[in-house]
Amino acid sequence: MSYKRIFGLVCVAALSAPAVAMPVVYSTSLSGSVESPANASLGTGTALVTIDEAAHTMRVVTSFSDLTAGVTASHIHVINGPGDANFADTNGPVTTTVPTFPGFPSAVTFGTYDNTFNMTLAGSYNPTFVTAAGGLAAAESAFFSGITEGRAYLNIHTTTFPGGEIRGFLRPVPEPATLLLMGAGIGGLVVIRRRRRV
Repeated sequence: MSYKRIFGLVCVAALSAPAVAMPVVYSTSLSGSVESPANASLGTGTALVTIDEAAHTMRVVTSFSDLTAGVTASHIHVINGPGDANFADTNGPVTTTVPTFPGFPSAVTFGTYDNTFNMTLAGSYNPTFVTAAGGLAAAESAFFSGITEGRAYLNIHTTTFPGGEIRGFLRPVPEPATLLLMGAGIGGLVVIRRRRRV
């Protein structure tokens, strides 16, 4: 069987697999340079946000260190969405719980956090965001869309930088299956090109 035929069969099998809503993981590195306006904080952090639309959950895992002062709040903002008065803004309104994620480390310069939210509950959102979106279901949809479209950022606020000391925009992490399919596709193209040269 030729390499072209094998490659074609792999592609057909991948495309004909049933579509299953899988959790999507978003990640970011947190820094002062991403704040708006940027600051010179040496603080750093990382965040993983896992969205499971089928289960209506969001898991937030973050770690941070070297902040200039104690944490006052942390949450997720979405720019250019419901409740954002300035559509060209670089700082969006808080969409998740206010003033901070429940249980997020407070008054410290380093720490970790891991919590899963039920996104069908009003307590998972800023009430202002829910009102601006037109209700709880619309708020969940707008929030997930903001993350999917790259308009959401996780922010950590401190006493030195009340507007935010470090933040980062959430970007999707490729799924292992996607990486495998991409690798198979690239491998197939390499084989086809080599065979054409011979």
